Amino acid sequence: MPNTVGAAHLRALTPDDLDACHSLSRQVGWAHRREDWALVLGLGQGLAAIAAGEVVGTAMWWTFGSGHASLGSIIVAPERQGAGLGKLLMQGLLDATGGRSRGLIATEQGRLLYAKYGFEPVGTVLQHQGPAPAVGVPPLGPGETLRLATEADLPVLAALDEAATGLPRAPVLSALLGRGEAYLLERDGVAAGFSVLRRHGLGWLIGPVAAVDDRAARCLIAHGLAARPGEFIRVDVPAPTGLGSWLTELGLPEADTGLAMRCGERPAPPGPARLFALVNQALG
Repeated sequence: MPNTVGAAHLRALTPDDLDACHSLSRQVGWAHRREDWALVLGLGQGLAAIAAGEVVGTAMWWTFGSGHASLGSIIVAPERQGAGLGKLLMQGLLDATGGRSRGLIATEQGRLLYAKYGFEPVGTVLQHQGPAPAVGVPPLGPGETLRLATEADLPVLAALDEAATGLPRAPVLSALLGRGEAYLLERDGVAAGFSVLRRHGLGWLIGPVAAVDDRAARCLIAHGLAARPGEFIRVDVPAPTGLGSWLTELGLPEADTGLAMRCGERPAPPGPARLFALVNQALG
């Protein structure tokens, strides 16, 4: 397929482009830091749309196992929108991830474009953010312990995450362990859930959160909120979890929604763990 539109062409995104990526995301109102871009680029691959020697668009993908890819970080500079760069980037993503099922979280502006490439709605993601409300550290039940996870716990976290998502994401979790605090909830010595709290955007982000039940997920999220009282914090939760209304009641309001879309079938999560909060809206 053509990899040019007018005077613009595609090439691989590299670490040398991080400043340009950061600038581009600020132009479209994203709160990503340069460090946030470095994290996602280090875990995946990307395309840059180049015009007059400048980065005027980006798109990225992350592969999990042999059958699935998540797509994200799709941006076109405001002054270049409507000129076909979105289609150029999407075709580049599809060419790069051929043969895999694909998932993404769509903004309102991108939904129609993605639908043209065969992506169908499969759910809604609720973005809750704001100053962390004052919540007490939730009490633990009989036989429960909550502790900081270490690199030695990575196999346990990866197993919980794969049970919740159906995807092998150990490298993602390993990278997050190096950048934030991971909490592991155990019941009678058996892992019941985990969460990661890390710097992101305007402040902090809680995610991913994988747990065997709603109570465990709420305990892990509340613990993260209690750890950073009054500081800006964000949590992206799938609507079916029902955590949106709970977060609003706690005092962390819904700020936006995203539409989860998919092209092709991804592996079904085996459970019993479920995904209660995303890594971010790019990685899922």
